[in-house]
Amino acid sequence: MAHKKAGGSAKNLRDSQSQRLGVKLYGGETARPGNVIIRQRGTRYFPGTGVMMGKDYTIFSVTTGVVTFQTKKRKRFDGSMRVAKHVHVLPGEVKAKKVKTVTKTFRAAGIKKNVAAKHDAAKKRVSAAKKRAAK
Repeated sequence: MAHKKAGGSAKNLRDSQSQRLGVKLYGGETARPGNVIIRQRGTRYFPGTGVMMGKDYTIFSVTTGVVTFQTKKRKRFDGSMRVAKHVHVLPGEVKAKKVKTVTKTFRAAGIKKNVAAKHDAAKKRVSAAKKRAAK
């Protein structure tokens, strides 16, 4: 006769480590090249000006500047529309105080003239950096 009561085996008492996903730099914060802005699974956020996306969908900065977020409608492959969130790193000249007005301007009527010029300059810097990296 057994002297101990039979105990069940514990097969489900383990847990995996968390993946630490989410936004790492918020709107108005300063980003430098290589800084991770968002870690995500899939494209919850899309890359915009001054950022790139890694193969694991991590969005990181390629220029120095201020992080801004923008929402705009994108057309899906089936023709339906979707509200997509885009992440930008605007050049360092843009102050944190102006970021709110820039974001509102994006949502309302596109890009202001002075911000558009800064965007173009940032795009040129990014494309020049890509060309240098390709060599």
